[in-house]
Amino acid sequence: MMESAAVNRLVIVGGGTAGWITAAAFARLLGGKLDITLVESEAIGIVGVGEATIPQIIRLNAILGLDENAFLRATSGTFKLGIEFVDWGSIGSRYLHTFGDTGLPLGNVPFHHYWRRSAGAAPDPKGLWNWSLHQLAADQARFGKLDRVGNTAMTGLAYAYHFDASRYALFLRDYAEGRGVKRREGIVESVQRDGETGDIRSITLAGGEAIAGDFFIDCTGFRSLLLGQELGVGYQDWSKWLPCDRALAVPSERLPTLVPYTRATAKSAGWQWRIPLQHRTGNGHVYSSGFISDDAAAETLLAGLDTKALDDPRPIRFTTGRRETFWSHNCAAIGLSSGFLEPLESTSIHLIQSHVSRLIQLFPRSAHADAERAEYNRRCEAEFAQIRDFLILHYHQTAREDSEFWRYCKHMDVPDSLTHKRELFAASGRIGRDVDDLFRDASWVQVMLGQGIIPQDYDPMADQMSDAQLAEFLANLRTIITRSVASLPSHEEYLARHCPAAVLDAAA
Repeated sequence: MMESAAVNRLVIVGGGTAGWITAAAFARLLGGKLDITLVESEAIGIVGVGEATIPQIIRLNAILGLDENAFLRATSGTFKLGIEFVDWGSIGSRYLHTFGDTGLPLGNVPFHHYWRRSAGAAPDPKGLWNWSLHQLAADQARFGKLDRVGNTAMTGLAYAYHFDASRYALFLRDYAEGRGVKRREGIVESVQRDGETGDIRSITLAGGEAIAGDFFIDCTGFRSLLLGQELGVGYQDWSKWLPCDRALAVPSERLPTLVPYTRATAKSAGWQWRIPLQHRTGNGHVYSSGFISDDAAAETLLAGLDTKALDDPRPIRFTTGRRETFWSHNCAAIGLSSGFLEPLESTSIHLIQSHVSRLIQLFPRSAHADAERAEYNRRCEAEFAQIRDFLILHYHQTAREDSEFWRYCKHMDVPDSLTHKRELFAASGRIGRDVDDLFRDASWVQVMLGQGIIPQDYDPMADQMSDAQLAEFLANLRTIITRSVASLPSHEEYLARHCPAAVLDAAA
């Protein structure tokens, strides 16, 4: 085998959430083998606003050895049981995409098939949530650590977090620097490449300092300074399926009651998020500039706030899609520099986390890494496509035709991979989920039902019990769930007891 230079020096270009998650994870898992430098400039802003996450972040925090309560205190964080979607399937509709299962499966038959059998010829699509532990806890603004429901096999509360993204980045910066990561302040002025291989050899900062490396990670946000601009990796534009291309973000005062869920409310040309933090509320309006003006989008955002705005709306522009490849030469892009999928299902930080984890698993010992690079790109491409389809489902599966935007979304062509899933569920309630799909069967069931797809049939194995047995089973489950939720403290009580945030500037 031809020998090639060892990879000993890792250079991360860009800070923010992506840069410091990357630095913290590499320092924790490969810090003894790599010399790690992160370059960032305080003169370059970050996109970070109030962040909502999904449960996979708990695994990241565990790998890093972070104390949950300390992390939430530092980031003014709250707990999240799911996302409430308002006005998506139709105006007036509402459902909670929870992180947990509904009901209790029997054998190999998921619970929703028993619900569908019991619902008869005219099922109420909201009826499934009558057996949702997460829905009942969210309705009552309760939260607590609950691994199991009573003495049953029913899993307890699966959760994630809401937190201030800028404070999370600072929290991880302290962690990474404490484990040997060197931070350099400065703006990258030029990039030096190997004349034969095309690999990046060093970057030069505006002040003249040159920083050499064996492997580079691009965390420069939408600019994609290394992978996109320097290495010339192209971009796949997915705006024909996900037409929103702008967002306005604004903080507002704290909610009177801290609910344990994100809210996503559909608007005439996009949707509005609401993220409850301990010191303030994160809000934003994601919209398509082809269907609404910036001024009208700002008016929609401010009119939809539940509490008083603390600042002027901040604009963000983007194109939904991804880079043609995620790792080229000796450079991988992580975060917004690799692609962007709008935050409808809170996947932004997960994609950072999963790409970092994947890169660490496949990190090359030497510069000769063609096989590892190909496998990394294959997995990242599949993950982006799976999340893309799940997001498209929210827009396309709708009865709304009250605006030009919603008429476009309802009647647009969608990927065949999504069409198959919709048709299979509509026929028999079965889920055609990919094995490595981020979203579980329960997520596909909840969103498809919530958006208005009612299965025509159910799994025949759900017929094995009598009508009387089924009625007793369903009644007992509801009683157990109700009792379990009643034993939980309120979300605010739990936060005050375990992880109250320090006194913070609400507008920060």
